[in-house]
Amino acid sequence: MKEIKDLKVYDSGNQNGKVILFVHGFPLTSNMWKNQIEYFGKDYRCVSYDIRGLGNSAAGDGQFTMESFVDDLMEITSTLPLDKPILCGLSMGGYIALRTIEKFPDTFGGLILMDTRSDADGNEGKLKRSAGIKRINIEGPIPFISDFVQNCFYKESIKRLGEKYISFLEEAKKNNATGVKGSLLAMLSRTDTTESLSKIKVPVLLIGGEFDTLTPPPVMKLMADKIPNSTFEVIPDCGHLSPFERGDKVNEVMEKFLLKL
Repeated sequence: MKEIKDLKVYDSGNQNGKVILFVHGFPLTSNMWKNQIEYFGKDYRCVSYDIRGLGNSAAGDGQFTMESFVDDLMEITSTLPLDKPILCGLSMGGYIALRTIEKFPDTFGGLILMDTRSDADGNEGKLKRSAGIKRINIEGPIPFISDFVQNCFYKESIKRLGEKYISFLEEAKKNNATGVKGSLLAMLSRTDTTESLSKIKVPVLLIGGEFDTLTPPPVMKLMADKIPNSTFEVIPDCGHLSPFERGDKVNEVMEKFLLKL
């Protein structure tokens, strides 16, 4: 583990291989990529990190924006340094990845977007995230995190994963209130990156869970249709957290994409 500007960064796998830079979702930690890092580590250098305020990364004052998350990602990329990494983001990690590649289009060698969207929050979304912050202020973070994470999973995945789901949820519940609220603020205020999708120059893989209710497959298909040189795959029998719910299928789809780069 390395520390870069108060961010906990995990650098493992084949140090001579192409780099995959993983950006996790909300309100999770870099550990959500465990299946992928174990699978690809033999051939690829796998870099992941805890987004500011989540996992083991410091929350500071919790005044986060999507732009500050992009700055953090670029700080990691330049400090290590990473040469044309393949950027892989899920959900909030996808928001960060899309804004980063919009600002720095020549930095990356490929893009993998999982269970995410390019459009910004509308009024309903802003109000929902604001209500989340209010709930955390009143009840603390655990009730909010518990409900949010459960809603991310396909209900059959929860049954199938059993103890793995419980461990996943317990880790998420360790995130502190300041960091969780800061992430909600960043997502609430993010810009819309839809206009830039047609300008993405690198190969792009989009992955969506069949039963994802937060970013349903039709939403991701609309994104894929706007991105040149893109591939869209639906992962069966999972919800919003496809790389954890069906890591085997996600790894298979990722591997086919990565071998072409």
